Amino acid sequence: MARTVRACSLAFTFLVMLLLVKAKIDVCRRGDVTVKPSHVISLGSAVSISCSLKPKQGCPRHSSFNKLILYKFYQRILLQHGHSLRLQVSDLPLGTTLFVCKLSCSSSEEIRICGAEISVGVVPEQPQNLSCTQKGEHGTVACTWDRGRDTHLYTAYTLQLNGPKNSTWQKRCNDYCDHLDLGINLIPESSEFSYTAKVIAVNSLGSASSFPTTFTFLDIVRPLPPWDIRIEFVNASVSRCTLWWRDEGMVLLNRLRYRPSNDSSWNMVNATNAKGRHDLLDLEPFTEYEFQVSSKLHLYKGSWSDWSESLRTQTPEEEPTGTLDVWYMKQNIDYSKQQISLFWKNLSVSEARGKILHYQVTLLDMAGEKPTLQNTTEHTSWTWVIPRTENWTVAVSAANSKGSSLPTRINITDLCGAGLLAPGQVSANSEGTDNIMVMWEPPAKAASTVQEYVVEWRKLHPGGGIQPPLNWLRTPPYNVSTLISENIKPYICYEIRVHALSGDQGGCSSIRGNSKHKAPLSGPHINAITEENGSILISWSEIPAREQMGCILHYRIYWKEQDSHSQPRLCEIPYRVSPNSHPVNSLQPRVRYVLWMTALTAAGESPRGNEKEFCLQGKASWSTFMVPSICTAVIVLGIFSRRYSRQKLSVLLSGLRPQWCSRQIPDPANSTWAKKHLIEEERMQLPLDRILTDWPTPKEPEPLVISEVLHQVTPAFRHLVHPNWPEKGKGVQGHYTSEEDTAYSASGAPPPRALMAETGQLVDLYKVLGSRDPDSKPGNPASPSPVLPVDYLPTHEGYLPSNVDYLPSHEAPVTEPPEELEPQHISLSVFPSSSLHPLTFSCGEKLTLDRLKMGCGSLML
Repeated sequence: MARTVRACSLAFTFLVMLLLVKAKIDVCRRGDVTVKPSHVISLGSAVSISCSLKPKQGCPRHSSFNKLILYKFYQRILLQHGHSLRLQVSDLPLGTTLFVCKLSCSSSEEIRICGAEISVGVVPEQPQNLSCTQKGEHGTVACTWDRGRDTHLYTAYTLQLNGPKNSTWQKRCNDYCDHLDLGINLIPESSEFSYTAKVIAVNSLGSASSFPTTFTFLDIVRPLPPWDIRIEFVNASVSRCTLWWRDEGMVLLNRLRYRPSNDSSWNMVNATNAKGRHDLLDLEPFTEYEFQVSSKLHLYKGSWSDWSESLRTQTPEEEPTGTLDVWYMKQNIDYSKQQISLFWKNLSVSEARGKILHYQVTLLDMAGEKPTLQNTTEHTSWTWVIPRTENWTVAVSAANSKGSSLPTRINITDLCGAGLLAPGQVSANSEGTDNIMVMWEPPAKAASTVQEYVVEWRKLHPGGGIQPPLNWLRTPPYNVSTLISENIKPYICYEIRVHALSGDQGGCSSIRGNSKHKAPLSGPHINAITEENGSILISWSEIPAREQMGCILHYRIYWKEQDSHSQPRLCEIPYRVSPNSHPVNSLQPRVRYVLWMTALTAAGESPRGNEKEFCLQGKASWSTFMVPSICTAVIVLGIFSRRYSRQKLSVLLSGLRPQWCSRQIPDPANSTWAKKHLIEEERMQLPLDRILTDWPTPKEPEPLVISEVLHQVTPAFRHLVHPNWPEKGKGVQGHYTSEEDTAYSASGAPPPRALMAETGQLVDLYKVLGSRDPDSKPGNPASPSPVLPVDYLPTHEGYLPSNVDYLPSHEAPVTEPPEELEPQHISLSVFPSSSLHPLTFSCGEKLTLDRLKMGCGSLML
């Protein structure tokens, strides 16, 4: 089997060589390229390149068609006709340059003839800094050196070591090597012998040898790094600890280095004959340290070992030192209670000296100096409600497993109560992405009393819920600016407050600021629009903190009429701490509007928020109604200041009144029969010329129109039973009759005749219609009626009302004639009358009471 494998291997090798030879032959079968003096030259040397064709390898027709071309890489450098060409080249660059010769028999085709590579390099430099080491007592000798500049040629290095008794060791490495391991071990017993080493570099242009280096066993042996490192704390105290490790047997000197894990600089310690241990006395408590150890065989000879692997460990705790930085906020709840919120910063690692397990908070009454409340918390804040009537002091201390720190005592006062101590001109400017520069001016009248300034800041949190953490720093009274960077993030708005403290008093000023800002990502969301006293109240939700992108300076409320293409109107509102509503009183009633809101930072305006439609339904302003009302009242008063207009209105109102609203019967004087009889009588007794001469001319003539009515009729018989008539100037049923109207009614007639019975009887008012005085004129239809005895019932014209149930037989005579009654006017009632029906019989010119029956509801035969 082995023979078969070997035979196959030999056959494969022979085949590869044959192919390579054939390829060489195929490449250069048409001609040769020669280089003189050599294919390898030094930098700056010249070289001659020749290209020649082999017999019968030129162009097929004639030799004059042979065109030889020489290329340097892909650049044509020479063209010549014939069977050969030659070119001398100089100033070739370092490295390898390729030259190719081609044959062209036509204008387009080129045939490759052969090529050559020329290498340019330099002689090797002398190797420098030769050094040899042996790792540990049982390691091998290895040497390193510096090669010098690159030769750009193949260069071999040979390491030689000569020892006692003419012993020699050497080893060669290939190109570009700078170290060699001879593979021999020098034993401690040979520590007195000397050894010499050198390096020889050789390439095609020459060689160079380093200076020889002589050393002993102790000079080159490098101990192994220490191992198994550990630390021990005596009595669990950091005041004394011991570092342990293990070394090789011949180690005489050690060095130690240690540092806190978060530090970059090391603390160094040398130890002679340490025998694997060393005591450390300056370690800090509750601090993680990193330890390393190195070793050496001799105080002056040899080299240090590599550093050991790191040991990391934490030192024990100690009682805390220092005091807490405590700050507080006070908020009044009511007239008797206040809420105190305390905040404090963690102690530094060097001050805590251990893990803080809890904080002790003690509340004391300054008057009694007795603890009122003691509380233990693991947090860095504490809140409690205490009375406002006392003066309070708070003490806060931190505790670990070994003890407690000294308490920090502060008196609870009003931090902003002293207005004279308030800093002025507070400003907050961005200083990069994560910093804000806060500047202020000292109090104008109390600058010399300021003991320190405290600058506090927290994320702006207008709503309720958990408040963001509070940050603060203290600065001396001579500083009026500070750079805040703790917990500062871009595009976040912070509420910043500067306190000036003097003893137990303080004054403060506040401002808002951000380290970086841009326009908000969204607008406020309108929740509701309500109407109040002719204006609207808009309520909205705050923009989410992550979308505010800085401190909001203003809000804008936009509105315009629905479906209107005009520019919207706006109202700009300065930002407040709790902005959630604002009134707008510029909207017109009964007009539908579209409203939306935006927010502005110093970088620009946000997109519009949600849109709300609203229509103001409130009453118009009082002037809208008062002006027309006053104008109408003036016109009406002007019209009805005339008597003629008043009478027309009276007629109109009486006509609109339903007839069934009155139980009175119609006046017989207004009956059809009475009108016909009166006209006939006037026509017979009064000549026309007398009527024209005797008729009075009133100031404002008024036609007399008579019709049947069922309302506004004076119940004459009901009043006749009274002992007295109505006084002058008063109408029937309490209606006032003006003296002017009364005089007008009687102005055109002589005094009426009084028809009286032998004994005092009632006056028959209806008789006047049939027995009017010949001197009566048509202008006086309401002249006094003749007075008749009550037991005399006429059998000729006139009739009695049916609503008179009883007439007394004997009455006292009327001593004075009654005043004239108001005339009855036309009725315009649109309501039908059910109490008066037309008579369907004929009785001639006279109607007697024996033929007539009268009632409240109807007239019947």
